[in-house]
Amino acid sequence: MSDLTLVIGNKNYSSWSLRGWLFLKHTSAPFREIRIPLEQPDTKTRIAQYSPAGRVPILIDGSVTIWDSLAICEYLSETILGRKGWPASVSDRAMARSVSAEMHSGFQALRNELPMNCRARRKVTPSPAARADIARILSIWDTCRSKYTAAGPWLFGNFSVADAMYAPVVFRFQTYGISLTGNAAAYAKTLLAHPAVLEWAAAGQAETEIVPSDEAGTPV
Repeated sequence: MSDLTLVIGNKNYSSWSLRGWLFLKHTSAPFREIRIPLEQPDTKTRIAQYSPAGRVPILIDGSVTIWDSLAICEYLSETILGRKGWPASVSDRAMARSVSAEMHSGFQALRNELPMNCRARRKVTPSPAARADIARILSIWDTCRSKYTAAGPWLFGNFSVADAMYAPVVFRFQTYGISLTGNAAAYAKTLLAHPAVLEWAAAGQAETEIVPSDEAGTPV
């Protein structure tokens, strides 16, 4: 494996950056981190130096560039973890990939109304669409944890790509005071106590940039 470089946005706000960064930390591979604050006058120009897609995160491994969080996780699973970023059985992998893809492409109301903002504590009144997104996510967590409790504390027992994909949602629920019980509450507690997640949150707290579009809700 060549030296790895990961280009990310603000740790306080960039949910997609967190996904790629968290899974890369999980591999224990050393990497160089380049942070480009979002919504600044030079943001687009700086990101374009690494990828024409214009989005973070971006993983650079020698001559290979990967510019999507889920693709980054897949690449790391293949190249570093011997494809062990997913559960071992075909059926479990299918389920893990399904819930990860659902997170990757769905939950637009939740994304829009409850943007990731690690350092804030806010009140919001979710729309019916956002409440439906929340209910669906809690259902996924409950289903996974009920099935895989004996295998370990993560969605599929062992930490997997699915956990990296849902990590920003745990921050969102914490920020906006979304009530969690049972399996969902236990899972959120486990993820928030993860050393890499604690490291990310502390770095987000220390940032000074403000992204107005992600400062939703009323401070509490």
